[in-house]
Amino acid sequence: MSGPADAGGLMTAALAAGGPVMFLEHKLLSEPWLEAMGSGGRSTVSFDVPAAGARGRVPTRWKPLPIGLAELLREGRDIGLVSVGVGVHRCLEAARVLAERGFAAAVLDLRTVSPLDSDALGRLAAATGRILVVDEDYKGFGLSGEIAAVLLERGIPCKYGRVCTERTIPYSRTLEDEVLPGTARIVRESQRLLG
Repeated sequence: MSGPADAGGLMTAALAAGGPVMFLEHKLLSEPWLEAMGSGGRSTVSFDVPAAGARGRVPTRWKPLPIGLAELLREGRDIGLVSVGVGVHRCLEAARVLAERGFAAAVLDLRTVSPLDSDALGRLAAATGRILVVDEDYKGFGLSGEIAAVLLERGIPCKYGRVCTERTIPYSRTLEDEVLPGTARIVRESQRLLG
């Protein structure tokens, strides 16, 4: 999910669904988690909600968002960055860096992974010719592999890459940032795909 409006809309849709639904929120998008980290928590996490919090009126009723429908948050013709949860924020940051370097990166927020919006993935791959999946899971047997399979089965020719979590997550927060999919890694892999 890309923000509080998405969280409320997806939660409303999950509650109204006729069957079981699992709703997950990334810990870095959760203010209580940052508070639990104590001093230094907010200073080492720069890609989450603003320190001042979100401003504005809280809706009395959330409008349900369609489950299984991705949202294109940023248009771009050179490469498509695809993610879910906090990875979307990192992709938006990377798209801004790539724009400074002369590349137009599209950002697709999957919102849900099951069902997966295969049509949106197909449209983005066909439009850009390059897809980079950003996933905090490991490379093996994860979301990034499923997306590759969807594109392959649809016969959409594109350059494909993925930025995933490395095999071992260290205890040190600085080292953890190196193995998790961060903005710098997304930019590096994007530029490799762009050739």
